[in-house]
Amino acid sequence: MNIITSAFLAARPKTLTASLIPVWAGCMVVQKLTGHWDVRLALLTFASCLCIQIACNFFNDAIDHAKHADTERRTGPVRMTASGALSHRAVMLFGGLFLAAACLLALPLIELRGWPIIAIGIPSLYFSYGYTGGPWPRAYKGLGEAFVILFFGLVAVLGTILVQIGTAPVVPGTLVDSLAVDNAGIVLGIQCGLLCAVMISVNNIRDRKEDQTTGKRTLAVRLGEGKARAKAQAFIVAAYITLPTSCRALHLDLSRLWWMWIPAILLGGYLMLLIRKTPADKSMNRLLALSSVHLILYLATSTILPGLSNPPLRPNVGKDVS
Repeated sequence: MNIITSAFLAARPKTLTASLIPVWAGCMVVQKLTGHWDVRLALLTFASCLCIQIACNFFNDAIDHAKHADTERRTGPVRMTASGALSHRAVMLFGGLFLAAACLLALPLIELRGWPIIAIGIPSLYFSYGYTGGPWPRAYKGLGEAFVILFFGLVAVLGTILVQIGTAPVVPGTLVDSLAVDNAGIVLGIQCGLLCAVMISVNNIRDRKEDQTTGKRTLAVRLGEGKARAKAQAFIVAAYITLPTSCRALHLDLSRLWWMWIPAILLGGYLMLLIRKTPADKSMNRLLALSSVHLILYLATSTILPGLSNPPLRPNVGKDVS
């Protein structure tokens, strides 16, 4: 296996939808409530988030091996450092390069929006390493799911909205209250975070037995397998329980268009059934892909529905609206 293939696999491409989803959600909120969004800013935001996640994956690969958390008993995909395909130093270097790329991509966003982007960016950069590294690694303390809900949900969605509309009380070029956009972003951010956390939950259930023996105290280890499965199912249920709130925030008449949620609900129910019944071994790997598909379908439904029920709340700029 050559170094390019090994680096590609160490980046864990199957997980990278977690970078796309919050940027998509934030842009969708802005589009539905203001009538426009900036494609260039969205691409810069996505690229920066993608680089941070790839860096996090590289650091995780190298640090887990250094801490002997990846062993021959591993049932998940082969890790590049543990397999010897890449050296610890090379994987850490790749992680550092992607963090540097994230910083470069964020420079135009910092120039446009100022210190709030720095305030979001610094902890995001640190926790890409601090997820498994540093003096208090979140993944080893049972905080992996909380980390995902916060950073791949709330922070990423609200950060995307900030990049798109800035910090003014009223969205520039509209009469739309920025607070209304932020409130919708909070709800969508929580929903995206919960469904992203399903993926990390499935991953931790699969690796629970190995993690028990290596000192990696994930939430699945702390709770036990049964409660960990119930927790992953609860994340899915919570995402659907909060649907009426997000529909109100996006001015969607759920009473007329509820039926369009049937495919996502059925897939979510099937995923919950598999989470309950699939053995905690390599059989759970397919649940990771299914969790990603479910997340995409959930957000795609949210994206389609508001446009069907009512037009965006964007006034005609320059027209007398008194």
